[in-house]
Amino acid sequence: MCPITWLVEIAQVSRAGYYKWRNTEEKRRERHLQEMNLKEHIVAIHLKCPFYGYPRMQIALKKEGFIVNHKRAYRLMKELNIQSTIRKKRRYYSRKASVVQPNRVERHFKVEQPNRLFATDITYIAVVDKFYFLSVIQDLFNNEIVAWKVSKRNDLQLVMDTVEDLHKQRDVQGAILHSDQGFQYTSQQYNKRLEELGMLGSHSRKGNCLDNACIESFFSHLKTETSYFSQCKTEEELLQAIDEYIWFYSHERFQKRLNQCAPVEYRVKLAA
Repeated sequence: MCPITWLVEIAQVSRAGYYKWRNTEEKRRERHLQEMNLKEHIVAIHLKCPFYGYPRMQIALKKEGFIVNHKRAYRLMKELNIQSTIRKKRRYYSRKASVVQPNRVERHFKVEQPNRLFATDITYIAVVDKFYFLSVIQDLFNNEIVAWKVSKRNDLQLVMDTVEDLHKQRDVQGAILHSDQGFQYTSQQYNKRLEELGMLGSHSRKGNCLDNACIESFFSHLKTETSYFSQCKTEEELLQAIDEYIWFYSHERFQKRLNQCAPVEYRVKLAA
């Protein structure tokens, strides 16, 4: 390894100038990592409390140990395309009340036939310095993922597109679609579409993730059993990685509850 004195002489820079450049680069990398960590917490807070604007986001971050001013909270939320859903509700539905369905599942996740009981939810995935939102629908008969969509925004359109994908692939007449009480799932438009499709909506109790435990379990497996996402650099690579994992989960990953069969294998065996 060459001494610093040789390197600065070859590069025709001063020794002090080199150290100043190196310290600046280290500080830039450290700030980038801090911002990525902050963004992950902002997304997690937004998923839990989508009605937070940047002033309340600043307070929520402070409670988690992050001291940031309101200008920085605003900038990071803008970079993530995140804003309070209160304005969105006015934009889409004026002042109509949200629709809260009864909990038709009550944690009874076992069902005897496919296409009778579905669960849906949204999670986020970080790729380089961007965040994407994954919406999925799961058939609780065999835990198979039957519809999924990815978007840069956690909005109503993402959920509506996922429901349409389910409708194209499965007979949903008379089926139940269970979710939490996120603003998308309690919207007038979402519930009206379920009614048009002949489906029944179902909502978990507020702040109780166990009411939607099956799909939370899938998200946990998705994020812990694959190294694909850490290697993704583009949106196309992310979509391919998600597609590959969901295919593996539904076709190859055997489950104890399914007599050590993969979800699709279990469904095919019972239909034979």
